[in-house]
Amino acid sequence: MDSCVTAAIAAQECDLAMLHISYGQRTAKRELKAFNEIADFYHARERMTASIAHLAQIGGSSLTDSRIDVSPANLDSQEIPTSYVPFRNAHLLSIATSWAEVIGAERIYIGAVAEDSSGYPDCRPEYYEAFNRVIEIGTRPETKIKIETPVIKMRKSEIIKLGIALKAPLHLSWSCYQSEVLACGACDSCALRLRGFREAGVTDPITYATAVSQIIEI
Repeated sequence: MDSCVTAAIAAQECDLAMLHISYGQRTAKRELKAFNEIADFYHARERMTASIAHLAQIGGSSLTDSRIDVSPANLDSQEIPTSYVPFRNAHLLSIATSWAEVIGAERIYIGAVAEDSSGYPDCRPEYYEAFNRVIEIGTRPETKIKIETPVIKMRKSEIIKLGIALKAPLHLSWSCYQSEVLACGACDSCALRLRGFREAGVTDPITYATAVSQIIEI
């Protein structure tokens, strides 16, 4: 959902070249479907799909290792959740930077949200500030690429309201960590999304496994 709204923001500012990366996650097929539908919606000038499935071999995350259960939602926890994929966003940004340098793109938009950062250290603003410095040092002198994180300081409810204002296709987005058919409504990602829609006073356009999940109080 955050990436969908970020794409809507980027579409106001430039032509889109859209990148999807599978990393061996449980919902890889469903996320790829969402990516292609959103790319079609925005008539992306270019699109690329890539795989870093070796992250599943590395393991250490309930998203990539079926032996580790996806933890039930606990939005008050300050602990790093089982769904954290070790240093994942560095892999994603490195691929995006390589592609951007080749096609002459000057901006990389990513839907990172600091509201998630209590659990995910690679969602913090200072992480992207540091990575911008890495890009500056590690690319050609004439290359000018900057990571843009337009929703990083927003709450989920604010992201939803902005998405609606920009007519982002939220109905095409997918947030669930563990189901590819109906969103479970019980994982952290579903819980954050549900709370965001509730706070925004808007009905979530996707379907959850049970009606109870849609009104769960977290």
